[in-house]
Amino acid sequence: MLPGILGTKIGMTHLFTEGGKMVPVTVIQAGPVYVTQIKTPEIDGYAAVQVGFGEAKDKHLTFPKYGHLKKAGLDHNVRTLKEFRVQDTGGIELGQEIKADIFEAGEVVTVTGKSKGRGFAGGVKRYHFKGQHMTHGYMTHRRPLSSGATGPQRVFKGTRRPGHMGDATVTQKGLKVVKVDAERNLLLVDGSVAGPNGALVIINKAAR
Repeated sequence: MLPGILGTKIGMTHLFTEGGKMVPVTVIQAGPVYVTQIKTPEIDGYAAVQVGFGEAKDKHLTFPKYGHLKKAGLDHNVRTLKEFRVQDTGGIELGQEIKADIFEAGEVVTVTGKSKGRGFAGGVKRYHFKGQHMTHGYMTHRRPLSSGATGPQRVFKGTRRPGHMGDATVTQKGLKVVKVDAERNLLLVDGSVAGPNGALVIINKAAR
């Protein structure tokens, strides 16, 4: 069985529990994905399953990728390829369709996505620096000022300075699957998931 699946973040909504408590959830279009390659320890040195997700036109594929998909026996193109490590590849075949029903309600998952890009940001917005007064003669306001000690004659890596904010890979662990709609391949996960609506996300079953 595949330990995870690819999906698209649709947006957020909320559900109500039997006790009347409101639970915010993120709706994810999870799959379907199609098996494009099976790797075995004898040939590749490890066991893994490569799957494809999304749709793509012929003109958007390279020749190697086009041939790779045809070798897998797919009758359509996929946009994104992702590999999942598995203990055993038994029961998995090339071209096999895998849907959201590999998950069940109450299961704990790990979701990986790319956060929204915020462009160039200062220290106050990027790292929540307090800043200085806006009046009483202060001239610093939102500027970071000193970069550190003058001895090393350089700025250390990792120093919190203005720079590119967001557009980073974010992995959120311990999210709970609230509901599974197997017919429409929808997963409802509690809480928020990184990225804008329509962004690609990877949903993995939590390690036990």
